[in-house]
Amino acid sequence: MIQDIYPSVIDNSYRPKQPAEDSRIVCFRNGRLLVRLDEENKDFSLPGWKDFGECDAVFLFSIDDDDYFLIDTDEVPEGFEERTLTDLRKQQLKTNREIFAAFTAYHLWKWYSVNKHCGVCGGKMEHSPKSRSLKCKECGNKVYPRINPAVIIGVTNGDKLLVIRYREGYRHNALVAGFTEIGETVEETVMREVMEETGLKVKNIRYYKSQPWGVQEDILMGFYCDVDGDDTIHIDEHELKYAEWMSREDLVLQPADYSLTNEMMKMFKDGSKL
Repeated sequence: MIQDIYPSVIDNSYRPKQPAEDSRIVCFRNGRLLVRLDEENKDFSLPGWKDFGECDAVFLFSIDDDDYFLIDTDEVPEGFEERTLTDLRKQQLKTNREIFAAFTAYHLWKWYSVNKHCGVCGGKMEHSPKSRSLKCKECGNKVYPRINPAVIIGVTNGDKLLVIRYREGYRHNALVAGFTEIGETVEETVMREVMEETGLKVKNIRYYKSQPWGVQEDILMGFYCDVDGDDTIHIDEHELKYAEWMSREDLVLQPADYSLTNEMMKMFKDGSKL
């Protein structure tokens, strides 16, 4: 999955510091990241601090010995271009390290970009010197990075798996998924989302694994469960293009092995214990 960057290790502890010449710089413009893309070698690189003139920089995190900083500038160093994260995912890069850094940086950039002013009094928000938070200089209101809880659901029916494809957006096979809403447990989210999207009841809900998914500001939690009773599918046609019970031999996986969804489908396809 995208966060599987071993032997590299991310350190997301907040440390107010200034960039060094070789620090890696993240710059988003309308959601597009400034990168140097190496299509032949299936890789990309971020600019360094030395590639820019004087500007403000916000420390994001470290991966191994590399520090990553966020800047806001119109400057484009020679050899770099703007690409969406979707563009980068399509490259099926040879390593997860930089794409994971980009996804995680996007999560923080999105949070910073929508919290420039206080939601209570409208005052200007300032960076805390002690933690990953923003504080209003007028009323003292403090906010922390937003993380959206969501579930990915592998519904089994004997030797078949419930596979869906969304009507808009992602074009490959997927699993039922959705966000946890106010006042419900994640297990209740599982039951509600399967019922809303496919009209099925489920039982034997069991947790599998989680995944940070910065492009949606999510923490994804994967669950397997079994269909309960009638297995007739009634899809939500506004959201889904199709939903089918699919056997292992017929199941087509996603083209890139980044997502929790794809790993869960692969576990089923390989006959692994769920």
